[in-house]
Amino acid sequence: MTQRYAEIKKKLRGSICPVITPFKANYELDLEKQSELIEWQLGNGTHAISVTGTSGEPSSLTTEERVQVMENAMKTINGRVPFAPGTGSVNHDETMYLTKKAQEMGADAAMVIVPYYNKPNQHALYKHFKTVADSVDIPIIIYNIPGRTAQNMEVKTMSRLVEDCPNIVGAKESNKDFEHVNRVMLNCGRDFLLYSGIELLCYPMLTIGGAGSISATANVEPKKVAEMHDAWEEGDVKKAQGLHYELMNLNDVLFKDTNPAPVKAALGMMGKIEPVLRMPMDLPSEALQEEIRETLKQYNIEAPVAK
Repeated sequence: MTQRYAEIKKKLRGSICPVITPFKANYELDLEKQSELIEWQLGNGTHAISVTGTSGEPSSLTTEERVQVMENAMKTINGRVPFAPGTGSVNHDETMYLTKKAQEMGADAAMVIVPYYNKPNQHALYKHFKTVADSVDIPIIIYNIPGRTAQNMEVKTMSRLVEDCPNIVGAKESNKDFEHVNRVMLNCGRDFLLYSGIELLCYPMLTIGGAGSISATANVEPKKVAEMHDAWEEGDVKKAQGLHYELMNLNDVLFKDTNPAPVKAALGMMGKIEPVLRMPMDLPSEALQEEIRETLKQYNIEAPVAK
């Protein structure tokens, strides 16, 4: 492993916020709002930034728009914290292109999702990820989210990739099977950067040696999510556990509809963005929006009165 990879493995820890992609009322990108959101994240202790992962609605963006979002985030962050954009796609060539773009713009790492919809077998997954990893000199984080991709990367496939590709340094596991996650850590090495993408497993992941979380909830409550990781790193287990349970109701309500619809609804209520998703996505039902509004009040998160 190069010195650069070793350095990023030390830095890319804690709360990595997967920042949503803001749109204007006419569905155009709102890069000014994106910059404001990133500044707000950094001001609240978020340890690193990602964009164009699941929370960033990448399948609703053109390839050119994904590059715009990545470049704007990179410019806004300006080296203050690590940046690990999502560069994966259902399309292999697009994944290669976006991952190379991430390297060109100086991103610290690239997060590459298991291709969705087409359900490649384990050998095909290995070939896809190895080809992408071999094409760049940038740390790669595998993004395993079987609930959205309809395919789970098996432990043996991931450990084989880690063994064969020195730049595959970690994985975001949005996997409710915690036995699987433990076996990833065992087989990929204790220095493997393992991030939780399941909100209720963010704290448990830390206890088995995980590096942090990439949690959609950090879009709404960045300070408490970051503080949970800080408390753990400082050895304040009681505080970390307390924040884990304190965040549970918010985590629950933000996943009663498909991410990022509830998160965008919440950010709209908070006055941070226009609550707009591109079709085929849309905002949650009025009933769920009211539940989100009431939950935000419980957390003393400012929510304007509904019009």
